[in-house]
Amino acid sequence: MNKSTKKKSHLFHQLEPELVLGLVEEELGLPLTNLFRPMTSYINKVYELERRRGGGLIIKFYRPGRWTDKALLDEHAFLHELVEREIPVVPPLKLKSGATLGTAKGLRYAIFVKRGGRSHDEYSDDQWLEIGRLLGRIHSVGEVRSARHRVVMAPDHSTARHLRTLLHGDILPDDLKQSLQEICTAILDEIRPLFVGSERIRIHGDCHFANLLQRPGEPLYLIDFDDMAMGPPVQDLWMLLPGRLADSLAEVDLFLQGYETFRRFDRRSLRLIEPLRAMRYIHYMAWCAHQVCDDGNTRAIDDFGSVEYWQREIKDLHDQLEEIRRVPSAGGNLL
Repeated sequence: MNKSTKKKSHLFHQLEPELVLGLVEEELGLPLTNLFRPMTSYINKVYELERRRGGGLIIKFYRPGRWTDKALLDEHAFLHELVEREIPVVPPLKLKSGATLGTAKGLRYAIFVKRGGRSHDEYSDDQWLEIGRLLGRIHSVGEVRSARHRVVMAPDHSTARHLRTLLHGDILPDDLKQSLQEICTAILDEIRPLFVGSERIRIHGDCHFANLLQRPGEPLYLIDFDDMAMGPPVQDLWMLLPGRLADSLAEVDLFLQGYETFRRFDRRSLRLIEPLRAMRYIHYMAWCAHQVCDDGNTRAIDDFGSVEYWQREIKDLHDQLEEIRRVPSAGGNLL
């Protein structure tokens, strides 16, 4: 980390209420109350604010060094395209410059209207149909153009990079590097052919139940496009499922009924669910490692970095490889 990035990181971890409140009042031209409530976020610094005349706002300061300006603007552009088609998402507000991405003391930020809502741990049949329709609409916009500056979610792109992060850093004990490299290489060799010819469009990338919210009497809406990527549409389905594919066939069938109201879904891509799960395991390890290298700690896992942690992860990857090899016989008529 160079001196400039270190300085930004220091400011990032010590944002003061006076700075943030004054910044938003100047950008939006409206007075705020003194509310300054930190929100849960493992990557960015996010604060809830309140307009004096009522109504909440959210300001998000992006972690230094994680995204380029062009990558953030790819996300913002996608959100505004979705809003133009009346798809329920929360776009960044325009600042006084007319842009959606601002900079203060070297830190990038965006401001959003706060929208309350609750997530659901389980979905009804009607909600599965609604989720399918929502993601079908989102993906019909996502396929219109590319996001040139976002992560490409594929074995030889995002996952290969995550593996290099783990193997070339100091987080993983030297005597376990070969074991991790061998199982990750075996997984990549196994799944690489499955991605050949698969669709790659703009997707949410981190579509789990906590990012799907609902307000009384209103439709579901999707938040937090931080991990927007170029990847297979099925990525936005599998984390919502209640279990493995073989245990979720009824939910998948309902989802597809809703989805295909707006867009065709390639059922062969359901074979990518377990490969994508393995890729997420590797992604999450690399993410935790980056957090430790960036600021010396991670709030996600208490024993991250211990020998026991790595041994457990390596075992889980071996188990996942076996699961990947079982999938074709477990997908019923959908595959």
